[in-house]
Formats: sequence, C-alpha cells, structure tokens
Amino acid sequence: MYAALWRILPGPWWVRLLILLILVAAVLYGLFFYVFPWASTYLNPQEVTVE
Repeated sequence: MYAALWRILPGPWWVRLLILLILVAAVLYGLFFYVFPWASTYLNPQEVTVE
C-alpha cells in the first residue's frame, strides 16, 4: 500500500516526501480540530481520579 502511494506521487524523492508530510499534517489537523471534538460529544468518559 505504501509503495503504491509512493509510486503514484510525482517528482523526485524529496518532493514526494514533502507532499506526504503535508498530507499527514492535513489529516492530523482535520482529526484534532474536526473529528475528535465531534466524537467527544458522543463519547462520555468517566471521571477518574487517582490519589
């Protein structure tokens, strides 16, 4: 799967690496600012304290 993704991307290896880093950053941004807050409304973790 990763090899197929690497072959699909255009350019030399450093351009491919830059594109992959940008894609990973975009996915993480979407998860942290959109998906996780949306999911936290449906998940109700218990309040746990450790003494």
